[in-house]
Amino acid sequence: MPDRTHDFGHYGAQGDRGSEAAARVLDTLAGGITSPVTTPRGLSARLRYLTRSTTGHNAMNQAGISVTPRTLKAWLTGKQRPNKANLAKIDTAYRTLRRHNVARYLLKRLNANGGTRVEIHPLDQSHVPTPHQRVLEYRRLNIRNWDAIIEAWATTNAPALDDAWIDQMVNLGSQWGKYEYVTSVGFAA
Repeated sequence: MPDRTHDFGHYGAQGDRGSEAAARVLDTLAGGITSPVTTPRGLSARLRYLTRSTTGHNAMNQAGISVTPRTLKAWLTGKQRPNKANLAKIDTAYRTLRRHNVARYLLKRLNANGGTRVEIHPLDQSHVPTPHQRVLEYRRLNIRNWDAIIEAWATTNAPALDDAWIDQMVNLGSQWGKYEYVTSVGFAA
């Protein structure tokens, strides 16, 4: 059985960790505000989403946003604009709250009808010398239990997400280590 890759890219292979690719797909499924936080519309929408509940205010505090109510009101009315550091913190707080709010829905959706099929596109070996290339193919896997993956994603716990993802990749058989790094993944959800 293969072990985890310790020196990825040594011969020029390119790709992302499977768990990172899965997190991007989950973020897409979660939806949300598409306007960037740097635009007035994107900033206003994020601030409204964050300030309408105590959970949102807690997310702002956890992201490190510590401003007076007067400043927050000026941001909401558009009379004042946050600096770059606060814009990044607002976006982080928004993403954290959005993940928390949609996690239960996504878990139900992905676990429904016996699980969800995942399509795994192998890593890019175009820069790897021919003697060092592996035979890789596109693979499909049906993940029946998404609980650990969704919980780690919702809490933005990257090591736990990676462990949960690898626990599912082991179901590919003895060659699962070839798919620890991927070009992309897709969910039939």
